[in-house]
Amino acid sequence: MSRLGLALAALICLPTLAALAQGNVPGRELKTAPGRDLRVGIYTDIRQDCTSGPLPAIRLATPPAHGAVSVKRGTLKATNFKQCLATEVPALVAFYRAAADFRGNDQFALEIVWSDGRRQLQRFRIDVANAAGEGI
Repeated sequence: MSRLGLALAALICLPTLAALAQGNVPGRELKTAPGRDLRVGIYTDIRQDCTSGPLPAIRLATPPAHGAVSVKRGTLKATNFKQCLATEVPALVAFYRAAADFRGNDQFALEIVWSDGRRQLQRFRIDVANAAGEGI
């Protein structure tokens, strides 16, 4: 792999590389409390020389029915990642926030488009707990 960005996003977002190779849609199941931000993914591109590549484009493919998704810019500090002993690179961080009065299950999907044209659809299923802090 010439770029480590997909591998990093795969590690952070937890889909398996086998699922990516088979063309399966990666999915995650997460828990949160209503009205709180939940980090669902970190997306970056770390090149072989430990420098940053272009950040991917992120599109909300399927919006959540009972909350909102936002993406913010940040910096990822990576240590001991492949041959990179310590590096700081820009990253995009995706968050989900359930409506304050919602309890139950919600779901949404993000489409990630990398600069080399690769596309990845990631599905998220969120269990919004009945009491603040439950399941977190």
